[in-house]
Amino acid sequence: MSAAGEAPGSRPAGAVPDRAAGASAVTGSPMATAALFARLKLRLMAGNLRGDVQRKLGFVFTLLAAAGLAVLGFLLMSLLRLAPSDVAAELVIVAFAFFLVSWMIVPLLAFGLDDTLDPARLSLFPLRTRELAVGLFTASATGAWPLAMLIVTAGALVGLPTGIGGVLLGVPAVLLQFALCVVTSRLITTALSGALRSRRGRDVLAVAALFVVLLAQLPNLLMNRGLGDPAAILHRLAGVLRWTPPGMAAHAMADGGLVGVAELAAVAVLVVVVAWLWIKSLGRALVSPDASTQAASVRRERGLADRLLPDGPLAAVVTKELKYIRREPRFRVGWFSSVVVTVVLAFSLNNSTEGQAGAVLPVLITGMGALMISLQSGNAFGIDGRSLWMNAVAFGSEEDLRRDLAGRHLANILVAAPLLLLVAVAAAFLTGSQEAVVPAFLTGLGALGVGLGVGSVTSVTIPYTLPERMNAFSGAAPGQGGQAFASSIGAMLGIALMSLPIVLPLAFGLMWVSVLAPFYGLLIEVLGRRLAGKIGFPRLPELLAAVSKAS
Repeated sequence: MSAAGEAPGSRPAGAVPDRAAGASAVTGSPMATAALFARLKLRLMAGNLRGDVQRKLGFVFTLLAAAGLAVLGFLLMSLLRLAPSDVAAELVIVAFAFFLVSWMIVPLLAFGLDDTLDPARLSLFPLRTRELAVGLFTASATGAWPLAMLIVTAGALVGLPTGIGGVLLGVPAVLLQFALCVVTSRLITTALSGALRSRRGRDVLAVAALFVVLLAQLPNLLMNRGLGDPAAILHRLAGVLRWTPPGMAAHAMADGGLVGVAELAAVAVLVVVVAWLWIKSLGRALVSPDASTQAASVRRERGLADRLLPDGPLAAVVTKELKYIRREPRFRVGWFSSVVVTVVLAFSLNNSTEGQAGAVLPVLITGMGALMISLQSGNAFGIDGRSLWMNAVAFGSEEDLRRDLAGRHLANILVAAPLLLLVAVAAAFLTGSQEAVVPAFLTGLGALGVGLGVGSVTSVTIPYTLPERMNAFSGAAPGQGGQAFASSIGAMLGIALMSLPIVLPLAFGLMWVSVLAPFYGLLIEVLGRRLAGKIGFPRLPELLAAVSKAS
């Protein structure tokens, strides 16, 4: 019987409805649109349970982490009832403001990881702009992490109100705070979606995010220097944030009166205004051309490796790695983050020791900087992805694999050595131990060699995919988070153990050992590279499969 003659209800169970029926279901009421997007998001989440074991474990780990955050955050918020009412109000004001800032920043870092953040991915759906906005809002509020943040925010209902009025105003205050976080996050990601699809925009975001991480350490550094009492800093900070929308929502819960009602009304108006701006920005983004598809100019140039090394596989690998470091956002983020973490560590250690550590501190700081840099080599083949198959075809022996690793390490050393020298000089002048510049630099070179040797082994034993995502902060393919964590922990433990012959004598003041550090690092690098060749060459197919997972 033809489709036109089918009786109602005669469609076989499990049959897929036609496109017109799907379109009518989507373009129904806002509640129907919200329910549809919620089901789609839940289906996408449940799809993680249909992958391999590693993907399932990664999904379960994410759920457990979100649940742990929800329970711990709700408990801490609830315990604020034991604090004085003014202190509790100040803490909730600062916490609500921190939640809003987090919602503004974290989705930018996840751009490209979550397809619902990019309006261009949904531009062909048969939806009007307002219907699409309802669906995107629902998708943003659906998931383990949004639910965890809502539970943490709801903990203020237990810890802050002092009367029935505060409880009655607390429920809409929590919902308005959550809605403000979602619509503000959506407005920012939608407005910047065109720029975030371009490489230059991702680079600017990467550098800006590192500055945000550095600024987040500013209160800790100020308190370590004794520049203010924590309670006084909290009071002044809450006094400023009190008049922000999150501050007004938190104060309304503490007030519980007419002032709180007026504050919630102001927050509600702001949520409506931000949502209207988001819808306007969404409509503009849906019809704007994609800047990432515009053609780019190609320059032919001779690099440093072409001038210093003879033509051959080694020079080719060095040239490729140097171009990756210069052009690949994930590489640049790694290098910048290494420098930022080293700077923060230098200030923190100098403040904690009060300048009494002497020449040991610059050596320690430079060694830690070398450790942070060398950790990027713990998954050397992940950045190649599927293109690694060309290397696998060209490799005819263990020697070829060792030569490839040597080229990668040489490129890292060419960039890392000047950075380590700069770190050694800055750390020595910061601590007032100028005589420690040479020992610190030599120790840094030794630690770098140790890290590269250990990274060679972890690269072939625990490889994982670095997907080609529109985000410089992507850690691994879905389901490979556990492998990335194991690789990082294994590399850190291996570097720590192999560095003991250098670190222990230096800790006891035997600075002459630093002269031997570069040679020791070179020895570990060579041995690690040889071991990686023996392990990695027989399992090149498994290595290629591990770094070519679909994202």
